[in-house]
Amino acid sequence: MEQPPPSDGPLVEKRKRFLERHRERLSDQTPPHDAESMGSGPRNRHDRPQIPVGQRVVPNWPVLDLGVHPEVATEDWRLEVCGLVEEPFELDYEGLLAMPQVEMQSDFHCVTTWSLLDSTWQGVRLFDIAARAVPRDEARFLLCTGWDADPGSGEPYTTNLTLSDALQPDDLPDGRDVLLVHGWNGRPLPREHGGPVRMITPRLYAWKGAKWIRRIEFLAEDRLGFWERRGYSNTARPWANDRYSR
Repeated sequence: MEQPPPSDGPLVEKRKRFLERHRERLSDQTPPHDAESMGSGPRNRHDRPQIPVGQRVVPNWPVLDLGVHPEVATEDWRLEVCGLVEEPFELDYEGLLAMPQVEMQSDFHCVTTWSLLDSTWQGVRLFDIAARAVPRDEARFLLCTGWDADPGSGEPYTTNLTLSDALQPDDLPDGRDVLLVHGWNGRPLPREHGGPVRMITPRLYAWKGAKWIRRIEFLAEDRLGFWERRGYSNTARPWANDRYSR
């Protein structure tokens, strides 16, 4: 007899209920995706309001995840870069440190309405990871996978991005800002925030940056990630209040 799929864990179920409560309230407030300048405060490095619409500033970095914090030692960490690329490769932590390093300041916007401002990140540009792999012409999307998994279903954490959002035109003063980070404010990235290595996506909501990242797959067709399949927006643009699927 075919078995039913495993259910999500309690924390995921709570977040899904939160999503359902807020989706209807926000549906009439969500502007089209070309209205990406809503917010308040001084202009940021993207020439947008520093605090996106619907966000509040927090003094400390809250911890949000699937309810588990994988313990991945730096000597055990590996990143697989695969899919539609000419040169697939695997990178260990020492190999990541051997790549060109950047230090960059940016803000961190969570879909649950809080923003952490002015963090300084140490790491490697995703663009440099992609350049080493050489994406094929048909590659248009990324699917990123973390070491964590939902305790209820066993499903690993994944999130998807368009290749254009992931790599970005080099039109910012400090260049492309989607990073694989191993450091935060001059210290190793804490385990509870995705250490030893996570992705950050400053121009998208933060769930688009996989914590405890272990795989980046280049795809021709879009493949929804963990939260995208559960009702979160596929595009995730903070300055458009683009939190949930319609």
